[in-house]
Amino acid sequence: MPRLSEVIAELDALWPPERAESWDAVGTVCGDPDAEVTRVLFAVDPVQEIAEEAIRLGADLIVTHHPLYLRGTTTVAASHFKGRVVHTLIKHDIALHVAHTNADTADPGVSDALAGALDLRVTGPLVPENGLGRICELDQPETLAEFAARAAKRLPATAQGIRVAGDPDMPLRRVAVSGGSGDSLFGAVRAAGVDAFLTADLRHHPASEATQHSTLSGPLGLVDAAHWATEWPWCEQAAAQLDTISDRHGWDLRVHVSTTVTDPWSSHHTSSGAPN
Repeated sequence: MPRLSEVIAELDALWPPERAESWDAVGTVCGDPDAEVTRVLFAVDPVQEIAEEAIRLGADLIVTHHPLYLRGTTTVAASHFKGRVVHTLIKHDIALHVAHTNADTADPGVSDALAGALDLRVTGPLVPENGLGRICELDQPETLAEFAARAAKRLPATAQGIRVAGDPDMPLRRVAVSGGSGDSLFGAVRAAGVDAFLTADLRHHPASEATQHSTLSGPLGLVDAAHWATEWPWCEQAAAQLDTISDRHGWDLRVHVSTTVTDPWSSHHTSSGAPN
């Protein structure tokens, strides 16, 4: 079986840490480089539920998309929920490795996995300078409503579901996708001349302005999914990549993808009040 350091070297080749944004916190959070790795669990969030799932599986390594300590810390005391995760992992000899914005800009990366989950044909990056997002084509034209229904069917279910802005009957041929928060990419979306943009965490003002601006091809439709749901397909893609590496080296790793929903929103909705 490989050592942790050998597995991490392969993961760093897939998602080079130097491709991460300067503000990001990627790489190995905890783990003994000389420890053997037999099982690996991929997940979006490094939360306690995922640590406990790794214990049940007998995993030696968790690979997550989101960092545990994005802004640094001065303590890993178990009295804090993040410190509790660290204590749990170390007590059970489980390593934690993070691939965040370096996985966003990789090829294939997070947005390729999102496009694949929706069965879209990728034609290129949305932002060529750093590789963020993907421009995709539909095999057959469909309406914005049909495309939203496709996203609702293909992506993991969450409390938010799928929100749509734009004429539901508008025809789509080319779309842009970006896993995770994507409303900083509206300039690139307009320049790309796509018919719709699927991403997550769309805020009121950027979304409102985006629907008022026409792209090169006309009005822009928006499809807003839950952050976790747009990034979860990367876990399956990443697991398949590690499986291939394991086969090539003869490592016989057992690779798992967590289906635990760590989206923070609950499934309970209350009705809105009168408009302001």
